Amino acid sequence: MPSPTFESRLARAKFRAWHRGTREADYMIGGYFDRYHCEWQEADLAWFEALLDFDDVDIMAWALKTQPTPPEMQGRHIEAMQRLDYVSIPR
Repeated sequence: MPSPTFESRLARAKFRAWHRGTREADYMIGGYFDRYHCEWQEADLAWFEALLDFDDVDIMAWALKTQPTPPEMQGRHIEAMQRLDYVSIPR
């Protein structure tokens, strides 16, 4: 079976980002995807796919800086997530 294309991986990541189980996690993780995915290369998508394997409470704690981010997830991506300037709350 052939490996999934970059585009199909992006589509799967988008779905997983926006279907986390809580509205707060959807906005935080899905909003991050929507804001940044257009700029991603292979390594960026691989980082995000790895992020999606973590529990929502952990991801949200890292983004809110209430828990330390594990070394493998540290870097510019989590720093962008920690700014939270991409979250748009619908009214």
